[in-house]
Amino acid sequence: MSETAPAAGESTEAAGVPQPPRPRVVRTTTLRRWKDEGRRWAMLTAYDALTAAAFDEAGVPVLLVGDSAATTVLGHGSTIPVTVEEMLVLVRAVARGTRRALVVADLPFGSYERGPEQAVASGVRMLKEGGASAVKLEGGTRVAASVRALVDAGVPVMGHAGFTPQSEHALGGYRVQGRGEEAEEALLADVRALQEAGAFAVVLEMVPAPLAGRVARAVDVPVVGIGAGADVDAQVLVWTDMAGWGDGRVPRFVRQYADLRGQLAAATRAYVDDVESGAFPAPEHWFDA
Repeated sequence: MSETAPAAGESTEAAGVPQPPRPRVVRTTTLRRWKDEGRRWAMLTAYDALTAAAFDEAGVPVLLVGDSAATTVLGHGSTIPVTVEEMLVLVRAVARGTRRALVVADLPFGSYERGPEQAVASGVRMLKEGGASAVKLEGGTRVAASVRALVDAGVPVMGHAGFTPQSEHALGGYRVQGRGEEAEEALLADVRALQEAGAFAVVLEMVPAPLAGRVARAVDVPVVGIGAGADVDAQVLVWTDMAGWGDGRVPRFVRQYADLRGQLAAATRAYVDDVESGAFPAPEHWFDA
């Protein structure tokens, strides 16, 4: 069947507005075609099967099993502590919960810094053991050789330039990157190096919007923005930020579309009250002899 054929029973219209048909399975080539067509798309992080299935059903074409799990799932203060073994558990869960979306697995800090051989070993595990379809790693020109080695080994790669959270200590904390002529040219060189090494897409994080747009127009691969303005090919957010599930400060570049933390707290309080008052369980919740 055609890659772009709608699934059985799937409507291509929403609220009376014609929509382009969703691909049956999203692939790296799908994203490249969408750039050529000028079609924008959304990416979200996911860390478990239930939320991955919900995002997949909602039409999110790319799910990133981000090393942000270190903070959102495991309770660390940064992304640095999460390990390959911990990531693999989450990648497997997301892959099991996904039918349509492209699943991209982050390579965590320490899993590719020693060079191409280590990067390939880590990337192969994410595909072979985790069930991911691609991996993401941070850096530009300095990781180009590893990107090329991964691609040559059959592991699709999404790059990540601009602010790279795994390098927060070296960068002096969470700072916008690419300000100033020299920094702009260095960032553009990084993204071009990733493209030339075979990356199928590149994330740009915390980069001035005009520069991000310039980069997106200068390369052939999709550019995914996070804190990089609207003039790029796609957007990504950490899902707990997007849905109001976190408990910390929300970054400036986030729009919250729900208050899941507040809703869950209200539901939990109602449950506690019902148990304490004896209203739950009621007869319809138990079994007769």
